[in-house]
Amino acid sequence: MELAKNFPNRLFGCSPKSRLSWAIWLTALGYLVMIGYDILGFNYINRSLSWNKIAFTNFISSAFSNTIGFALLTGSAIRYRFYSTWGVSAVAIAQVIAFANFTFWLGMFAVAGFLFLIKPLNIPTQLHLPFATVRPIGVIFLLLVAAYLLGSIFIRKPLIIRGHEFRFPSFKISLAQIVISSFDWILAAAVLYVLLPSNRYLSYLDFLGIYLLAMFAGVVSNVPGGLGVFETIILLILSSKVSATAVFGSMLAYRGVYYFLPLLVAAGLLGLYEIRFRTENLQK
Repeated sequence: MELAKNFPNRLFGCSPKSRLSWAIWLTALGYLVMIGYDILGFNYINRSLSWNKIAFTNFISSAFSNTIGFALLTGSAIRYRFYSTWGVSAVAIAQVIAFANFTFWLGMFAVAGFLFLIKPLNIPTQLHLPFATVRPIGVIFLLLVAAYLLGSIFIRKPLIIRGHEFRFPSFKISLAQIVISSFDWILAAAVLYVLLPSNRYLSYLDFLGIYLLAMFAGVVSNVPGGLGVFETIILLILSSKVSATAVFGSMLAYRGVYYFLPLLVAAGLLGLYEIRFRTENLQK
């Protein structure tokens, strides 16, 4: 607990270059973790595809959807483009996409639910929510996670929801969903935290709760990358602990490292793939 309270201040020191380096490494690790979404998805539908193809597709999909927003459109289109080329049916691709998107939220509910319950934040009055702290949100989130886990244990028959069949994954896969997605959120928050100025009054666990609340609002808004919504909530809550100028500068660096740097890499990989794909077709 002592390490968690001071993480990552003890690890990263005060050097801006050191913090930037750690932010880049944490971002790389985070995108590596995201590959688990699609790997679990293929496991869930009992389909096999090589890990390198899944990793390639997931990285490009994640980089574009995280930055541009509208994940169900951008990420889905990229997944369909590649997976269909490699012989995966449209139905199977849709199942993997739905599974990955649900896994993304499952981790948010698990981590945020736990933190909101044990370390409830005061909600800024500017948000005009019907409660003063995030604890009620935490309770709801944890109930949803518990219901999902119980369903994976006790419900074996497929459910029909609005004409669509839903089958609970095994308990093992359900736990893996929570673990992978939780690490995704924890690492994403750590990227921004290491870029913030050192502040002994702001522990990593405190910041993680703030980050999750801001990201939840940003994702729900469907604004590309949560732009504006995310920053506003972070500034509202942190204004009493860190100067607004410092926070804003850190968030600009975060946008560059966590969103635009992976997007540039993904765009380059996508371009190289398309050139190679078209060249091979011309040769045939």
